[in-house]
Amino acid sequence: MATDLDRSYGCTAKPSSLLNSIFMSIVNMAGKMLVSTSSSKAENTEKWKLTDHLRFMVMLISWLMLWVLRFFMDLFSCSMISPPDYHLGGSSTVRRFQLSPYSSSATGEALPSSGSSLDLILRNRVDVDGLAVKALVKALTHVLALLNEIPASSRKYQYTMAMADQIMEDNARHGHSALLHVNRLALASSFTRTSALLYRCLQVQTSPSGDYGDSWHLRAIKAIPFGSCIASYMKAITMCLNAAFSWFDTATTRFQRRDCNVEPDMMAEKLAQELLWVTNKLRCYGGVNEALVQWSLASGLASLSLNASPRVQGSVVKISAFLLRELTRKDLEIARQVKFRLLVLWTPLFCHASNGHAYPILTSFQKAEIERAMDEVISNFPAMEQELILTTWLENYAVSVSDWPNLGLAYDRWCQSTREMVHH
Repeated sequence: MATDLDRSYGCTAKPSSLLNSIFMSIVNMAGKMLVSTSSSKAENTEKWKLTDHLRFMVMLISWLMLWVLRFFMDLFSCSMISPPDYHLGGSSTVRRFQLSPYSSSATGEALPSSGSSLDLILRNRVDVDGLAVKALVKALTHVLALLNEIPASSRKYQYTMAMADQIMEDNARHGHSALLHVNRLALASSFTRTSALLYRCLQVQTSPSGDYGDSWHLRAIKAIPFGSCIASYMKAITMCLNAAFSWFDTATTRFQRRDCNVEPDMMAEKLAQELLWVTNKLRCYGGVNEALVQWSLASGLASLSLNASPRVQGSVVKISAFLLRELTRKDLEIARQVKFRLLVLWTPLFCHASNGHAYPILTSFQKAEIERAMDEVISNFPAMEQELILTTWLENYAVSVSDWPNLGLAYDRWCQSTREMVHH
């Protein structure tokens, strides 16, 4: 009966091997000391020495430690180990005897356990979903980054692009917001990376071999007698050194790049086309806002695009025209400063770009549509900001050979509204 009660309370669990070993070692030590002390007392009738007293005290302390250790082993084995039925979700005979159905502890003991288990399951579910989203973003970002590195002439280039398309289409097909967010995050990262690579490529391509203008030290030398001759010699030496350093940097860069057989202009054209492709994908998956913000801050790329090759300019013009059309959408909340920077930065490229000598960049219908979009966006700005945008347009449009974009109507409207303000 006692064995059954002990089993019901869970006291049948044996102590750990460490406690057993400590317990048995102390038992052996105390037993040996007891035997030695008893034998020495029986054989020797003379008084105990100091060592005998110390040995006897150590024996007593050992037996005391043995009792304390046994007490704690019995205490913890019964209090810390629960009945097996409790862990399986059932109730033992003793629990049913102790807790009545009307007891608060009987009704409230299972509820916290189930609630905490549900919270733990939901928390684990959220963690798994977050890890899955991060894994998908990392995978898609990696595939899109490979597009920048693989040469367009490689047979694996189209395969990699098709793989990226397939991943994004599968994410969109499920219709889950988290999967659509995966596409937007990866495409926004690719837009940033590709535009930065295009900027560096154009920077290397359009940078002159030397600064042919007179710097401040050359102008100072010219001010002294016979300074012009000295300055011309120094300028020639500087040009030669800059040309040598530029050639060395270009050769080193080509040697370090894996696509060293690709010319800089071909690489820039490839990156510009990839950037146009990424922009269209951002529009498809609802991430065009990110492209608008980044494109409005790309002042360096806008200035370098003015001297780029016609094919690179063609892709950049298409990207700018595409994003300017998005400014007129009513379902997008776009900051006014983003719109302002887009118009100021990219209007000069519209005026100076080679608008399709080999092939048309934009059709006549597309050009008219872009002009209407620009006119509509400009009309919503305050008068001072309209002045800055239209002044920038006129400065570039007046000296360019292109007749597009013609914002004369917007300029006339601004002049008329300014006259009315003076009149009032």
